[in-house]
Amino acid sequence: MPPTPGTLHHVEIWVPDLPRAVADWAWLLEALGYTLHQEWDGGRSWRLGGTYLVFEQSPALSGPRHDRLAPGLNHLAFHAGPRAAVDALTDKALAHGWTLLFPDRHPHAGGPDQYAAYLENRDGFEIELVAAD
Repeated sequence: MPPTPGTLHHVEIWVPDLPRAVADWAWLLEALGYTLHQEWDGGRSWRLGGTYLVFEQSPALSGPRHDRLAPGLNHLAFHAGPRAAVDALTDKALAHGWTLLFPDRHPHAGGPDQYAAYLENRDGFEIELVAAD
């Protein structure tokens, strides 16, 4: 069956340090059901269904760190399962060097009706782990 038009094919994220990006992202993506899809000298990708995420250390990179507050990508939001799964992934993310954003409003930083964790890694990339209703 062909993919549904409009669904994401892939997202490519340029990173300043590929080994650090792999350490930050691999465990998380694999915990969410992604599998390693491609591996080459300057990058890695993980796939889930018809979508994959690419992390590449490009020689054309113009800056040392991602700025989620600048124009462009602010964050990636993932369905993370029930609240207990969000809590477990949050704890594991903190152990892997991610920082909890908006800790004073966690886990309702997105509002009282949303249970989620907002996390930032060492290179300034933000993720949102959203619990199922």
